[in-house]
Amino acid sequence: MVMTKSSSLTQVSRLIAAVNEEKPNRVRQRLKEWYQSWKAKKGEKRSTLEVSSGFAPLLIWVISLLPINIERIALALDATTRGNKFVVLSINVLLAGCGIPIAWSSVKANQPGSGQPHWQKLLRQIKEAVPNGWTVIVPADRGLYAPWLYQVIVEAGWYPFLRINRQGLVKISPHGQWQPLDALVSAPGQSWSGQLVCFKTNPLACTLLACWDSGYQEPWLVLTDLSPR
Repeated sequence: MVMTKSSSLTQVSRLIAAVNEEKPNRVRQRLKEWYQSWKAKKGEKRSTLEVSSGFAPLLIWVISLLPINIERIALALDATTRGNKFVVLSINVLLAGCGIPIAWSSVKANQPGSGQPHWQKLLRQIKEAVPNGWTVIVPADRGLYAPWLYQVIVEAGWYPFLRINRQGLVKISPHGQWQPLDALVSAPGQSWSGQLVCFKTNPLACTLLACWDSGYQEPWLVLTDLSPR
């Protein structure tokens, strides 16, 4: 797909056929059966491909293409809804304005909490692929934040960078009063950063990065355990 700049099965088949001097249709059929279950494949000794076995090698390959002096990477979490039937959870390497999927899983839609074991498994499957000593930032958009997700990322030795909604209360000092989260940046042009306790229910000691740029309808609010400086 990288060489053809396309995910089209036909385009990929033509390239592989040209390299291996095979017939394109034969290659296409082989690739088509490749991702099917063993029951749907022709011939004997067929097996089902465990796609997850390629997640760590895929990340290792992407990392090998990065400049040698770069020892940091951003692994973004994303949840994309496909109709009303299922949601694709994916981890993506952010590079040059693009997201390269390196691990994914599908779950049924409209089932609260069903994504937790899948996110935990996906992060666990790729953890060892990241070189020791690298700085790893894990961003995610609103809707994915959960206390357990923040903790799982921290326990991996990585830095959560999770965007949250404006609702909720915060406490800037341990003995201070709870105040509305949206009071910290209440108008365009304002910004705020610092350590605090976020959320009165399930409180989290963290760093909040808040910014409301001109031209935007609402601020960006990001929770992390990075220093605010």
